[in-house]
Amino acid sequence: MTQPLKDPRQEEIIEEFSIYDDWMDRYEYLISLADTLTPIAPEHRTPQYVIEGCQSRVWVDARLEEGKVYYSADSDAIITKGIIALLIRVLNGRTPREILDTELYFIDAIGLGANLSPTRSNGLVAMIKQMKLYALAFNSKQS
Repeated sequence: MTQPLKDPRQEEIIEEFSIYDDWMDRYEYLISLADTLTPIAPEHRTPQYVIEGCQSRVWVDARLEEGKVYYSADSDAIITKGIIALLIRVLNGRTPREILDTELYFIDAIGLGANLSPTRSNGLVAMIKQMKLYALAFNSKQS
């Protein structure tokens, strides 16, 4: 199996999480990241933007500007909000093709996947899937 190319954004996240020894501290840090999330426009807090498969309610929207994708999101659960903030941090401002090709290795590297409840893990997969679907749609429009 080939090693994924190092992604500076993901490496930065891995480094930030490495200073915390236990998962309670990492959860607290994750919760603090919720505050970094740019709020989603009120008109996008509708069922049309809700991600299916998440236990909590998560809204995600994306727009294409000058060939790059920009996401906005919100959640009614603070840990989920922190998780989506991390995903946006990694994927925002990339081309649709780059997003589709990005392997989100930071999730395993920081132990996130292993330390989420099954319902939160399902939600994480659903959020990634929705973000990649937006990229796929924008990529198809560009082709």
